Formats: sequence, C-alpha cells, structure tokens
Amino acid sequence: MDYIEEEKILIQQLLLNNTVVTTKLYKANYPMIQSLVVNNNGTIDEAKDIFQEAVIVLYENAQKSDFSLHCKISTYLYSVARRLWLKKLQQNSKRISLDSTEESTIAVEEDLEAHDNISNQLSLMQDALLKIGEPCKSLLEAYYFNKQQMSDIAKDFGYTNADNAKNQKYKCLMRLKKLFFAQYKNV
Repeated sequence: MDYIEEEKILIQQLLLNNTVVTTKLYKANYPMIQSLVVNNNGTIDEAKDIFQEAVIVLYENAQKSDFSLHCKISTYLYSVARRLWLKKLQQNSKRISLDSTEESTIAVEEDLEAHDNISNQLSLMQDALLKIGEPCKSLLEAYYFNKQQMSDIAKDFGYTNADNAKNQKYKCLMRLKKLFFAQYKNV
C-alpha cells in the first residue's frame, strides 16, 4: 500500500473520530509544529493552539465532498499551521513596536530564501522531466499529476498488466532522479 492510500485511510479514520488515529497524528506531527512556532517567537502553549487549529482545518476540509489530499498529512498540517502562525504574527505585529519586529523580518527573509531554493529545485525537476522523453514523461505525469490508477495506465500505455506498468514507472522514476541529481550537482 502506498503512502497516498495510507493517508486516505487516516483521513477516513479521523472523520470517524478514531482516537487512535488522532493520537497517531498528534505524536507524528505536533513536534514539527511546535518547532515552527517556538523557533518563530512563539510559546509552547501557542504551538498547541496552532496545532489544534490546523487539525480542525484538516477535519473540516476532509468533511467536504470535493476534498482531495494531494500531499502527506504532515505537509498539509505544516502548511496550514505555518499560515495560521504567520497570520497570528502579523496580527501581533500591529500591537508591538517597530524595534521588536526586526526578528520576524529575518524569519521572512529566511522563508524567502527557502522558497527560492524550492523554486529552483522545481525548475530543475521540470527540466529533467522534459529531458526524460516519452513514454516515461507521459507515464509519470499520468501517475503523479493525473493520479491515474496503475490498471488504467497499463491499458492506456499498452502494458499487459498493472505490475508491468508499475515496473516501468519505477524505471522511469529512477531515470528522472538520475537526470535531476545530475543537474542539481551542476548548479
């Protein structure tokens, strides 16, 4: 079972108020959120509040019929918590003097640097995807971007079964990684 299926099952169990899953989500994700908040001028109590709000956002969105999770739950929770924390920092900055906002400016600059780094990596990945050629490019796009099932990919690409399509996807992914890291070393 791949991580996407595992994440879907966790979401379903969360919606059923499964306390085991709630505890698992808390143990797996709270330390990351606490680190985010505490390292950006927050307290442990504020981190707990932000984490709770992030889980509530996940829960409320998961209840919507059109909700589709395209990343790991941890990534989703971190993203929501980060947005909530930045919003709270902005609200607090209206109440504090200009001198004390200097520290948050540094954090924003670090965020921009991280964003630029990720943007460069995505650009390199896009270049590698263009260089990989067909049918690998189309196969990887069908699986990762269009979220097609292996059985459908096997039919579309003329493979005898889903296992053969899965093997080919793996080979294509390894080629893509090789191209990406070759470019990444040269940057």
